[in-house]
Amino acid sequence: MTVVLWTMIAYLCGSLPFSVWLGRFLLAKEIRQFGDGNPGGTNVIRAGSRMLGIVVIVLDALKGWLPVLAAQEMAGLQGWGLAAVALAAVAGHAFSVFLRFRGGKAVAVTFGIWAGLTGWSTLLLLGALLLLAYFTISIDGWAVVCALLGLLAFIAVTGSIGAYLPVWLGNGLIVAWKHRQDLVQKPEIQLRFTR
Repeated sequence: MTVVLWTMIAYLCGSLPFSVWLGRFLLAKEIRQFGDGNPGGTNVIRAGSRMLGIVVIVLDALKGWLPVLAAQEMAGLQGWGLAAVALAAVAGHAFSVFLRFRGGKAVAVTFGIWAGLTGWSTLLLLGALLLLAYFTISIDGWAVVCALLGLLAFIAVTGSIGAYLPVWLGNGLIVAWKHRQDLVQKPEIQLRFTR
């Protein structure tokens, strides 16, 4: 029962569409009309507020970090139970109950769950991998996939592959689905310092 409860809490936390709500109330704009049409911090930036976009990205990361941390600290969840909580937060963002089961691409919340599962060093590594991939791979979806592959290599080298492989697989499948339009395109390696 504890795992089910925490999984539901994580899903609801992940579902909170901060970009849509804050965009509507603070910018008087529908965020999903900008960029790729998904709710998320980058489209808040495209809508005209870099600061609010950063706030949304942090809030979206917290939607993953807080449920994972709380489930560990308050309920003592580990293993498969904690994996379910982490994946529920990602699924909540990607398929939000508040947005008729549509949602964002789940990148920021992915950062949050991995920070909750493995600590800040993994978060920094994932951030560095994503930045490197983003500035060298022509298609954003492929950049995200490459960063996740780098994360997999890191958890394999550190000997924690068994504990985190189910989370990585589920997280990777959700992120790949949300980036599916990018992933049908052939990526090219190129330096792109301006967008």
